[in-house]
Amino acid sequence: MAQLGHHSQKRYVVSGIIITVAAIFVVKLFYMQVISDKYKVLSESNVRRIVTVYPARGIIYDRKGRKIVSNEEAYDLMVVPRQVNNIDTNELCQLLEIDKQSFISRLNKAKQYSPYRASPFVEQISKTTYGYLQEKLYRFPGFFVQPRTLRTYLYPIAAHTLGYVGEVNQKEIEDDPYYKMGDYIGKSGIEKYYEKELRGVKGEKIVLVDVFNREKGSFENGLYDKPQVAGQDLTTTLDLDLQLLGEKLMQNKRGSIVAIEPSTGEILAIISSPSYDPNLLVGRVRGENFKRLSQDVMNPLFNRAIQATYSPGSTFKLVNGLVGLEIGAITPETRFSCNGKASVPIACTHSHYSPLELIGAIEQSCNPYFWGVFRTTLEKSGKGDIHKGYNIWRQNVMSLGFGNYFNTDIPNQVRGNIPSPQYYDHYFGKNGWKALTIRSLAIGQGEILVTPLQLANQAATIANKGYYYPPHVVKSIQGSPTQWERNQSSIHPQHFETIIKGMYRVFQGESGTGRWYKLDSIAICGKTGTVQNPHGKDHSLCIAFAPANNPKIAIAVVVENAGFGATWAVPIASLMIEKYLTGIISRTELETRMSQANLL
Repeated sequence: MAQLGHHSQKRYVVSGIIITVAAIFVVKLFYMQVISDKYKVLSESNVRRIVTVYPARGIIYDRKGRKIVSNEEAYDLMVVPRQVNNIDTNELCQLLEIDKQSFISRLNKAKQYSPYRASPFVEQISKTTYGYLQEKLYRFPGFFVQPRTLRTYLYPIAAHTLGYVGEVNQKEIEDDPYYKMGDYIGKSGIEKYYEKELRGVKGEKIVLVDVFNREKGSFENGLYDKPQVAGQDLTTTLDLDLQLLGEKLMQNKRGSIVAIEPSTGEILAIISSPSYDPNLLVGRVRGENFKRLSQDVMNPLFNRAIQATYSPGSTFKLVNGLVGLEIGAITPETRFSCNGKASVPIACTHSHYSPLELIGAIEQSCNPYFWGVFRTTLEKSGKGDIHKGYNIWRQNVMSLGFGNYFNTDIPNQVRGNIPSPQYYDHYFGKNGWKALTIRSLAIGQGEILVTPLQLANQAATIANKGYYYPPHVVKSIQGSPTQWERNQSSIHPQHFETIIKGMYRVFQGESGTGRWYKLDSIAICGKTGTVQNPHGKDHSLCIAFAPANNPKIAIAVVVENAGFGATWAVPIASLMIEKYLTGIISRTELETRMSQANLL
């Protein structure tokens, strides 16, 4: 009897479980069929299509609000391989202007990606082709058109700085799940650095299609669509007019121009020459054009403004003067003798009055004077210990922005080189070198290497009497200003006064090397440089800022293989300064001569 009761209880438990499970299924089925539309959507997958809605990429403006990078409509032909069935491939190939072999390889590539998911078949089809396709797309099941936007660069300038946009590669997809095959991403310059701000957020639209692959409207009036969010607009620090002038002046030349607003670190113009039209790297022609540009012997893809390194030449004498003043090796009145071309161990380029004080030495660009400064600096700061003296000198130099990257929105910078004591230990032995051994550093030659960006920052730091904001190219993001930390050099502000007086004499003095290109209404302070080049003719350099009393622009100009600094770099710098500060060029003959000169 007890056993019978036990079986009865067991039967009730099993029955209860069965009833409970059945009830769950009934409730779930009711929810799926009556209450929830989600499963209705899934059941209709054969008549609906999920279309990615690509947001408009953020617009890029110059510092005055003028548009320099925008968007234009484009279309990709997408394919879902498993839906491709009984189509006239000859007709489709004719419409797309591709051959049958290309059709087969494209379809195979799509199958390898996924037989069930859409992927690009032909990218960036023209508006004309899009029009033809829209009329006949019902004949080609498995194919549909995906709208998107492409970049358009409104001026053929600043290619290296603006950068370009290209299709994502597999690594980029793996690094960020936001991207799918066929998406676009910033590959260089501003487009890369500010990719997350510019790209926006993709949306989705569910559309109904009939058996002929024709769109019949949105599903459930867009209830399940996801809105796209447009990318954020950027206002750059660039001045369009100044950038255009700089590109014009540097055409048919190798070199660069970098102009900075000293008080903010904002880059007003940044030119690398030779360059290219950024529109060459947009759309279906991008791959072919990139290959052609990369094989060009003139190397137009190379950004000389931030990646080329040069000996700074005489522009570096200002730095040696500042360090000498800072450690007390010299005073503004300290004099050193010069015997012109007969001077040893470093000869001067010309004869002038002697002995000179610091201001006169800057005006005359006297080599022996700055050799005296360099030697005295190392000996006095090191007190007989060359390593100690050199390290103190080097730390002061690097505080001015040399030998390192700027922590800023300019990717792919190079450091340049302010050699370490270990470098000389390696070549000469630990006790095998002294100031005389490395005397070329006194006049900015030897192992010192700097970039044009660093030279422009040197000019800005002197203009500011000892501090700088890292040079940058974006002023605000969607109206919110970018923030950059101020950098203070190790040189006391009072020492810059003497250096500035010497730079003033370079342009305003009777024997200054920049006097031929001074402006009547604007006092320019600067320094020229003629830099020895083991691979050919000397490089022409100039750094400057203006106006002298309230600097608004600091600039560096490098013209490769052009000879004296005063011949090419100085007039180009002078024209750029005049344009920025006055809005016009009064010396039109000089502008024509500079822009039409071919130094390649």
